[in-house]
Amino acid sequence: MPESADYDPDANDAVGYRLLAPDEPPAFIEVGRQRRSKFVIVVDHASRRIPRRLGDLGLPATELQRHIAWDIGALGVARLVAAELDATLVAQNYSRLVIDCNRDPKVATSIPTLAESTPIPGNTDLSEQQIAARRREIFDPYHDHVRALLDERLAAGRPTILVSQHSMTDIFKGVRREMHAAVLYNRDRRFAGLVLDILRREPQLHIADNEPYFVSDETDYTIPRHGEARGLPHVEIEIRQDLLLDDAGQREWATRIGNALRTAEAAFSLS
Repeated sequence: MPESADYDPDANDAVGYRLLAPDEPPAFIEVGRQRRSKFVIVVDHASRRIPRRLGDLGLPATELQRHIAWDIGALGVARLVAAELDATLVAQNYSRLVIDCNRDPKVATSIPTLAESTPIPGNTDLSEQQIAARRREIFDPYHDHVRALLDERLAAGRPTILVSQHSMTDIFKGVRREMHAAVLYNRDRRFAGLVLDILRREPQLHIADNEPYFVSDETDYTIPRHGEARGLPHVEIEIRQDLLLDDAGQREWATRIGNALRTAEAAFSLS
């Protein structure tokens, strides 16, 4: 894709180094801001897009298609669930390899130099300007938008249940993951526990409880900052990526997740 005629990738603007060209997509997408349900669904690792200025980060195309670059199938599931529940959806629009929007920028893995066992050459020896640009142009706009959306709902007296949709690789560092999906949380298990119990009603499924990951202040950003800090009911959901490789798989899991969220919402309102 040719660069915009008025874009000089080496130019400095008022804040220094610029990462995104004017004609590149924004840091996030939003669908259904005026939808009426309590649910707000966010997808922190929705895309494998790399800003043109960064090229391919020194990686072959095959690596940029893998789970190290994005949460495969997560956005497809989230779109379907959001439509089914009449929920607002906000999704991050650039690869987690550029900057991880579910990591505090203070954490070393915010801009990973190693993903699983793959070195990321384009993330080594970055200047302070380069690091700051990734946060300013990608991380901050995404989270500022989520924050503003939640503020708007609060001001309007609209209850919110926050859902963070992720997906996980089926094989990590050579080890097969047997769970089909997982429900994650940190200090507040109230809503997540309901979702977990409902998903576990299908005996053929293995739904993990805070495995292979769990939410923490050190490793996560979205749930601690937007869910726990506000006292919102919330849940983070992981689905194994090999179950989401086609439309049929995404529809199956979207139906399952949507039903679980709806049922959990009804039970939570009675608790």
